[in-house]
Amino acid sequence: DNYLEEAFKMRNVLEEFESTKYGQSKPTILGLREHIFTGSVSSLAWFMSNQETSFVTIGQRVLANPLKVRFHYGHPDIFDRLFHITRGGISKASKTINLSEDIFSGFNSTMRGGNITHHEYMQVGKGRDMGMNQISSFEAKVANGNGEQTLSRDIYRLGRRFDFYRMLSFYFTTVGFYFSSMVTVLTVYVFLYGRLYLVLSGLEKSILLDPRIQENIEPLQNVLASQSVFQLGLLLVLPMVVEVGLEKGFRTALGEFIIMQLQLASVFFTFQLGTKTHYYGRTILHGGAKYIPTGRGFVVYHAKFAENYRMYSRSHFVKGLELLILLVVYLAYGRSYRTNSSLYLFVTFSIWFMVASWLFAPFIFNPSCFEWQKTVDDWTDWRKWMGNRGGI
Repeated sequence: DNYLEEAFKMRNVLEEFESTKYGQSKPTILGLREHIFTGSVSSLAWFMSNQETSFVTIGQRVLANPLKVRFHYGHPDIFDRLFHITRGGISKASKTINLSEDIFSGFNSTMRGGNITHHEYMQVGKGRDMGMNQISSFEAKVANGNGEQTLSRDIYRLGRRFDFYRMLSFYFTTVGFYFSSMVTVLTVYVFLYGRLYLVLSGLEKSILLDPRIQENIEPLQNVLASQSVFQLGLLLVLPMVVEVGLEKGFRTALGEFIIMQLQLASVFFTFQLGTKTHYYGRTILHGGAKYIPTGRGFVVYHAKFAENYRMYSRSHFVKGLELLILLVVYLAYGRSYRTNSSLYLFVTFSIWFMVASWLFAPFIFNPSCFEWQKTVDDWTDWRKWMGNRGGI
């Protein structure tokens, strides 16, 4: 979506192709920032537009300079046509491996000696996804694409040929983010299953009765309690707050942050963490990523219960229930935190929070989910789906 006053700046942007201020190689892709205009539709659209705004401004700015690892992210970039046509073209061959087709043209450009920059004096409008299911489909598609990128040759070649600092920046700004999200969720599983083993085998009891352990138990528990505050995904919100602060002032940023928390932004982002982890892990294990059309229409409609269940059962509900059972068993049999019950709360609070958001987020963020008639319709629809006689 192009604005008239932005179109006047086009000449200035195109002059950047001839600019000598970028060192030996002239720019081959000029990045522009986006203006996401769909933020006012619903709270979810607002979260998404804020997150995306921080990515297309602060994120891209740092990626382009000093990190030098900006690629093409499907944003309104301007390509040097001659450079790309004579070096293998923009489009890629495989619709499975190159699912995130946009970033591969960036990889291509960088590997063949191109230079990708970022400019913020011109912006182009863009609409984002608005409904919960749309956003989840989009996140699933990106996570699938990242799984395929992890397995691709392009990443391998870039990783081999970058210098050490660019290599690290490159890792953390492409597949590393998804990989660390996956490790975060796996760690929760390992923690709970380990605890469960200790409790049910009676090992925990014997450890706690050991007099040498008794002296150190308080400081250890305090350390655990203090770090659990920071793992609630607060770090992911930081760039968002900083970006709004730079553009509209930090008082506004603080206000917006508080309003977002009241609109349950953290529940939503914790839910999306599950989406990313599930689809990324599944693609790495089994492959077979495919393009999911999200259809960025103007949708704010009530999704039926059966539809929500079919969409999230494998990725969220089953895993959430598994963690819930582990937590309940641990609560019933665990002895270690009985001495100081608030510490048990601190250590497992973030996991309880994750379980709750995985199980209930699709229904909380469903428009008119508390309307009685809609609930009745959902129930009949679900009964019809469950009691469907006949073939498959």
